[in-house]
Amino acid sequence: MLDENDKKIIEILTENSRLSYRQIAKKLALSVATVMNRVKKLENEKIIKKYSALLDYEKLGFDIDVIIDVRISKGKLLEVESVIAKNPNVFAVYDVTGDFDAVVLARFPNRRKMDNFIKKLQKLDFVERTETKLILNTIKEEETGIYGL
Repeated sequence: MLDENDKKIIEILTENSRLSYRQIAKKLALSVATVMNRVKKLENEKIIKKYSALLDYEKLGFDIDVIIDVRISKGKLLEVESVIAKNPNVFAVYDVTGDFDAVVLARFPNRRKMDNFIKKLQKLDFVERTETKLILNTIKEEETGIYGL
């Protein structure tokens, strides 16, 4: 179970994962050794899975973000999701409830590449139907929404 110090460490690392143990310790009035041990424990328990940079994909030339709902034949969900997840333009695949079985989040540099991906997706064995939504504006996007840990 996480205590308040663990939660505060997670919050600080979520805001800026480049902070040193010393900087985190200073913010929390803890020893450097305590922070280091707690972070290592969180990593070992896979609560902290990895550290990464938050990129501006638009500046990198990826202007088109889409949400694709996918209906998949019974019994083939994980098999199809695994194939979809291997595409480098796909950054998330979720099992969902409702009219569709999976939701795919993907990012493309242009409409032609998006169109090619969707057509290949629709041709996959066991994909029954797709519905694509183009994201027009991003109002809020964060790595986490757990500040109330």
